[in-house]
Amino acid sequence: MEKKLSEAALQGDATTLEQILTEDPLILDRIIVSCISETPLHTVAALGHLRFVKLLLSRTPELAAELDSRGCSPLHLAAAKGHADVVTELLREGGKSGSVRNADGRNPLHVAAVKGRAAVLAEMVRVKPELTQTVTDRGETGLHLSVKWNRAEAVRVLGEEMSRNGDVLNWKDCEGNTALHIAIANKHLQIIEYLVSLNGLQVNALNKSGLTALDVLEQSPRGLRDMEIEYLLRKAGASNVKDLHLIGDDWAPARAKETNARALSTKKSVGEKKSADWLGRKRSSLMVVASLIATVAFQAGLTPPGGVWQDDYVIDEDGNAVTDPHSVGQAVMAYKQPKEYGIFMICNTVAFLSSLSIILILVSGLPLTRRRWMWVQMVIMWIAITALEATYFITLTGMSPDDVGSMLREVTEKSVLAWMTVMAVVFIGNIVRLNLWVLRKYGWIKEKKRRSEGVDDDDQEDVFE
Repeated sequence: MEKKLSEAALQGDATTLEQILTEDPLILDRIIVSCISETPLHTVAALGHLRFVKLLLSRTPELAAELDSRGCSPLHLAAAKGHADVVTELLREGGKSGSVRNADGRNPLHVAAVKGRAAVLAEMVRVKPELTQTVTDRGETGLHLSVKWNRAEAVRVLGEEMSRNGDVLNWKDCEGNTALHIAIANKHLQIIEYLVSLNGLQVNALNKSGLTALDVLEQSPRGLRDMEIEYLLRKAGASNVKDLHLIGDDWAPARAKETNARALSTKKSVGEKKSADWLGRKRSSLMVVASLIATVAFQAGLTPPGGVWQDDYVIDEDGNAVTDPHSVGQAVMAYKQPKEYGIFMICNTVAFLSSLSIILILVSGLPLTRRRWMWVQMVIMWIAITALEATYFITLTGMSPDDVGSMLREVTEKSVLAWMTVMAVVFIGNIVRLNLWVLRKYGWIKEKKRRSEGVDDDDQEDVFE
């Protein structure tokens, strides 16, 4: 008999159903108590057999509350398939079946919203308007779902009803997003245009991230419709969150304050990242330059100007020594120009040891992450470069003959003067920056205006910190 009933339900044969009920009046009651996952009412509701539905409900209205293996009532299935007349009948006879949620946490109105069944939604709103206030497990109303799935006709049906209640129209899901936030995130232009025209819509509502609809648009990937969407939002009075609270912090809502705190934290992290990048670049540059100077100074120390003696004495034809005694491998310049050789070795040693000191500091593994330590290393580098320059001119003097001495002296004087000028400019520049840093730190002068990224125009500010 149950098989015959199932075949009749598939065909929507109400006459056969009447015969079956006449022969076995308790068959529907047995179906309810037999734990069958899908009743004949589920079948005919999904197929839209209205007469069959009416007959079943007239004999056993309890069938409307039965759920299948997915937790769906017959009303869920009728709503999903778009059978508006069946939905109306089930709502009238089904009691609280309209608020039952399935395994996905959705009631029949939510299912119809996802599917975009505008006619079904219109019937539900007409018969039970309170269903528009029900939400899913994620706090989504039917309007949220229809917007998310881009069901424009469904949005119009629900929007018209919800515009009578601003609280429902501006309801926020578990992430604090209103229907407008979702429409903006998905770039549903037609739906956005309709939503901003509704009375009572809060175009500047904040989500849990502290963003308005306009902020969501600006932070989303750029698209062809962005300019048109922004025009619609601006026309409706939309603003960025940073433009909403210009009166003072005491007037700002708690979420806006949290947003400002997050923004300051983001700026601070960006500044710290900039600082780390600057330190990393400086460390790499110092390592390269220090290695180069150490190599040059080492080579100059082993091969001084004029080379080294190749024997112990210089002997004439008679076998007599004609010069001062010397040893093989000693610097010739040390015998011929002892004063210049002494200055040469001092400058070369200063350049060599200064560069080695920088290399040792950089590879030591010490947590010298403060910028003031980088400044100290830069000063050492200045000393090494200056000493190397002095070494060069001393070497050039020792290698040049006497007849070019006047010209070499003039070139050397001008070069040294130019170098000292450059050093003076660099030194004065850093002294000025140090003074500015001290004045800012103690509040004697105002901070420089920051960019929107949260860092100064100068990538290397506050090198003394």
